[in-house]
Amino acid sequence: MVDATRAPKMSVRGLTRRFGGLVAVNNVDIDLHEGEVHAVIGTNGAGKSTLINMLSGEIAASSGSITLEGHDVTAMPQPQRAKAGVGRSYQRTTIFGEFTVLENCRLTAQAQASASPWRIWENAQHCARSLQRAQAALSRAGLGTHAQRIAGSLSHGAKRQLEVAMCLATEPRVLLLDEPLAGMGAEETERMLDLLQELKTGHAVLLVEHDMDAVFRIADRITVMVNGTVVATGTPDQIRVDPVVRTAYLGEEEHA
Repeated sequence: MVDATRAPKMSVRGLTRRFGGLVAVNNVDIDLHEGEVHAVIGTNGAGKSTLINMLSGEIAASSGSITLEGHDVTAMPQPQRAKAGVGRSYQRTTIFGEFTVLENCRLTAQAQASASPWRIWENAQHCARSLQRAQAALSRAGLGTHAQRIAGSLSHGAKRQLEVAMCLATEPRVLLLDEPLAGMGAEETERMLDLLQELKTGHAVLLVEHDMDAVFRIADRITVMVNGTVVATGTPDQIRVDPVVRTAYLGEEEHA
């Protein structure tokens, strides 16, 4: 568990998003700490995807604040927020299937660079820093031996690993992972959980996931959302026995 005295990598206060009369995210507070996997769970429509899109800068907040390592990034758009150290993956695979695994990572690393970021047809050997970052990201994600494979030929689980590697190639401090276990078999799930456990070192990880068995295994802290509102935050053990969570989310009734 993280040292509670250490400042969070990302801190959210009163975060709200309205779409007309619909309040999709309502007054949410959350802290993301390095060394911790913080899972956000809830049924469909709970506001999880809107929340992660707001944290990454893809959707603007209606009110509230987001700070990254003590700096206010609430009004910062997604490209600048990514450069500031926020990486994210998506529910759907977003790799370049016709490129090699290494090229996928190199492109994201090169896009992160401040000078000539989109010289995408440059030979990889001519961009040493991007190549080094890509190779390091692939190694950490467990794909070092697959660098020269065509990305589209990877298994579903390996494609999801590649997406994480592409995030790592941007050298983020905060990782926002949107359902990375979706569609995985048991063996692939185990590999991804091992990777998430390892990624806590050096990162604050926010995980949105529907696989409750996996969440309760991997998460250090869990936030539960219902209808856009946080109803509980705590350790997995605390969430398991929380009466509000058991009634509102886990579908259990308290019995005398």
